[in-house]
Amino acid sequence: MKKFLDGIKKDMTFKSAGPGKKLTDDRSGAADRGHRSSAAKQQQREEPSEGSQRAGAAALARIEQQQRPKLLTSQDAIRNQVKRELEAEAAALAEKDQPDTAEGTNLAAKEHPCPSVSGVYFTCPLTGATLTRAQREGHIKEAILKRFEEDAVEASVMMIHTFNKDKEKVKAAVDIMSKYVENICKNPSEDKYRKLKVSNKVFQDKVVAVEGSREFLQALGFTSHMLPVQGTLPLPVCTCQVSSCVSWCAEAEEEFLLLPEQSADALELMKERRDRLQRGEPLRAQLDRRPQAFRASDHATRFQLPPDFYNLNAEELKKEQQHRSDLVEKNSMLRTKAMRERDEQRERRKYNYALLRVRLPDGTLLQGTFYAWERLPALYDFVRDSLLDGWQPFDLLAPGGVKLQESEDVALAECNLVPAALLSLAFDAAVQADIAAVQQADIAAAGGRTLLKDKLVENIQTLT
Repeated sequence: MKKFLDGIKKDMTFKSAGPGKKLTDDRSGAADRGHRSSAAKQQQREEPSEGSQRAGAAALARIEQQQRPKLLTSQDAIRNQVKRELEAEAAALAEKDQPDTAEGTNLAAKEHPCPSVSGVYFTCPLTGATLTRAQREGHIKEAILKRFEEDAVEASVMMIHTFNKDKEKVKAAVDIMSKYVENICKNPSEDKYRKLKVSNKVFQDKVVAVEGSREFLQALGFTSHMLPVQGTLPLPVCTCQVSSCVSWCAEAEEEFLLLPEQSADALELMKERRDRLQRGEPLRAQLDRRPQAFRASDHATRFQLPPDFYNLNAEELKKEQQHRSDLVEKNSMLRTKAMRERDEQRERRKYNYALLRVRLPDGTLLQGTFYAWERLPALYDFVRDSLLDGWQPFDLLAPGGVKLQESEDVALAECNLVPAALLSLAFDAAVQADIAAVQQADIAAAGGRTLLKDKLVENIQTLT
């Protein structure tokens, strides 16, 4: 009986424990549901504050206002790349044009301790003096005026063609004065051709307006005289003290240039002087090429140009910088070949001069200054005059190996050699072989020979 009752108690205890579970059953689902339920209850218990909600709403608004990134095409990539390059170039030029501080100057000196050239210089054809751009005009005028002491005719001709910039006015004055001489030579006994009224409108507008014309007439023999005005009677000397009468008497005379009657030899001399006037040319200071030799260097392509090389003043440089900024966007677009060529020509016109270096076969560098619009024959002549054996045939190669033809009458700017360029010199191979065969013993004994003249070799420098 006791065992029967114990069995009933065990059954009741087992049933009260709940339904049974197998050991292999997955309980993770119930655990997850319990966890989510607990998290939801926790979230309900921790509601965000009003300030947090406003901050979140503002952040969402900013995100929604942001534009989606634009998908760039290949053309857009090219345009952006060109724009970045042009902006970098403009910034570099702007930094170069701005005046350097002491610290900036020292830094530039460290980067370029040996300047390419200190400036542009000229030689006065009358005195032989070396001049800067700022000195040349005043010096030449002074030299011409001093020339009157030696040859008044030559000096006056120089004045006419040099001091006056308007070529049309100069030509008109020369034609009129040549006509004066022609009339005098054809009619040597006619007084009217040897008498010039200074107040004449044509004489004032066409002759006197040109500086140096009156000096030329005086060199021919014309002298100034006060004569009665044509059509009035000679007046007696006024003895009254009335001011109006004195003034009226003075107005009866005007200035004339008179030439005495000339002999046959003097007339021939006048013709010769007229021819000198017609053949006259402006007297210009000659460009000093400043030839300089440098030892072989890895810095041969490094050029540091002074402001003298630019064809722009300070105000024009500012406008050029503004123009560059305006063209950045335009130049970023793809352009035709004709458009690029026009821009290149405009860029070259900014420079008056070109600094050129020629690398010789032994590595030595020859440097010289040229006008931007000088022709290729001038470059060949400069190199030929600098070589020790200038008779040897040679070719000049532009950057990229392009051969420059001496026979072509092409400007340096048109060959893309402005404002600076490094060229290469190549001798004729056959001629060099013949020279080597003949002079091999002499060259070996001398330990090699230089290609440039001794004067250049003595002053050779090193590019750093």
